[in-house]
Amino acid sequence: MYKYDEIDQAIVDERVRQYRDQTRRFLAGELTDEEFRPLRLQNGLYIQRHAPMLRIAVPYGMLSSKQLRKLGDIAKRYDRGYGHFSTRQNLQLNWPKLEDVPNILEELASVEMHAIQTSGNCIRNITTDQFAGVAPDEVVDPRAVAEIARQWSTFHPEFALLPRKFKIAVSGTKQDRALIQAHDIGLEFYRDQEEKMAIRVWVGGGLGRTPILGSIVREHLEWQHVLTYCEAIIRVYNLHGRRDNAYKARIKILVKALGIEEFRRQVEEEWQYIKDSPNTITEEELVRVGKYFTKMPYETLPAHDASFDSAVASNPAFAAWVKRNTHAHQQPGYRAVTLSLKTHGHPPGDITSEQMHIAADFADEYSFGEVRPSHEQNLILADVKLSDLFPLWEKARAAGLATPNIGLLTDIICCPGGDFCSLANAKSIPIAEAIQQQFDNLDYLYDIGDIELNISGCMNACGHHHVGHIGILGVDKDGSEWYQVTLGGKQGNDASIGTVLGPSFAAEEMPGVVQKLIDVYVRERTPEERFIDTVRRLGVAPFKTHVYGEKKKEVAHA
Repeated sequence: MYKYDEIDQAIVDERVRQYRDQTRRFLAGELTDEEFRPLRLQNGLYIQRHAPMLRIAVPYGMLSSKQLRKLGDIAKRYDRGYGHFSTRQNLQLNWPKLEDVPNILEELASVEMHAIQTSGNCIRNITTDQFAGVAPDEVVDPRAVAEIARQWSTFHPEFALLPRKFKIAVSGTKQDRALIQAHDIGLEFYRDQEEKMAIRVWVGGGLGRTPILGSIVREHLEWQHVLTYCEAIIRVYNLHGRRDNAYKARIKILVKALGIEEFRRQVEEEWQYIKDSPNTITEEELVRVGKYFTKMPYETLPAHDASFDSAVASNPAFAAWVKRNTHAHQQPGYRAVTLSLKTHGHPPGDITSEQMHIAADFADEYSFGEVRPSHEQNLILADVKLSDLFPLWEKARAAGLATPNIGLLTDIICCPGGDFCSLANAKSIPIAEAIQQQFDNLDYLYDIGDIELNISGCMNACGHHHVGHIGILGVDKDGSEWYQVTLGGKQGNDASIGTVLGPSFAAEEMPGVVQKLIDVYVRERTPEERFIDTVRRLGVAPFKTHVYGEKKKEVAHA
């Protein structure tokens, strides 16, 4: 993973010094709330429902064991002993004191971390596939270009005050796991007919109040021009994006208003002015940064391991974990492992300080000292030998990190919701926990099979409910918390936005509603058909009929 040089460290250290003085002046009454607000947002600090929230950047989802331990220490010393991994691979602290944030930032800087541009109307943290570099379906490892883009976008003076926040995702695999179609810019790396690295550029995707999947603005972009082409896109957005209405300020609204053809024309016209500018990436620079992302020092191993095969055959619990929580690897004799942060009865994505230290120990012992947060709010050990899987499983199970539910109904994506967020209309975490309790039988979960359930506490869609097979959105109705259900959303190459099922439900109804949706699937599915396949084949109607039934009169209030 990328290591800071002297320039990187100097920039981050200077930002800490600046923010320490800004905080001092605010607490002394020398800065007003209005003056301090943009300063704290530039350093990832929100004021939430009960306390500040600090969002810490994890660029393209890469953490060292040293960094994860530091996060655990910070959570214990300055928060309440836990953190929350978000859907964009960042870590959020929900209870820091405002006056402690400069100290937190200083500690982060000591391990090459920061909270810069995790908030505000700027280019946010760049995300990618959690299996980058090890996925068997990878065509191009995009992390070196992602790092170059991180350096380009950090403190970019022209894009420090965009109409709205701006998110970029990169992917270099045959199957998209970075949700590139739901980002302001999605960069899809591939090999062209000449076997050269190229980029398919998506633009105008986003969820929130107006969910839209992106459009292809350029089918073939030579990788050398990725910064200048992104710059052209953002310049057009910065010039024409709406600033009079926060709900219509994202680039997706501009692309929809202009149409992709006109938007493309303006981007191409702008690009001609800067196409071969100094921001064109050279081969030498790509090689220099790429050296930080070379293959790990793998052992030469056979594709099978006798001790592993024996443990799978003799231990059903271990076999279940292997099936759900381990993933194919490019290197023979290795697997990638997901440490589940979806233990029943705990908020999805939350991790204690102790668990952070334990996961860091696992990374050192089994995975070259590296750990990766995933879009699904779990942790990944990317390089584990087959012979190490059984001892890792035993230790992870003891630490509450081995729930064998990855990809199943209780592997829920969930934002913090109304328990913390001042923007939320309703609580998310209690709904997730109630659904976990409803579906606590692993055998039943395995029978249901692959299914994605996403929960958001408001229309900002931090829980990505629009692209969940089942999506749940918290809504406010006359001061009460209700929940709207969508069906048929999906991420990946064939991404789709879910369809609203019908009138919303009270909180206590939600486990039963999900149960009824599953009942229809179990009754109607064909062999080997996943939940999303059944929904797409049948449409929403039979699910809606079973969920509402004779209740239509009762739910007329919605």
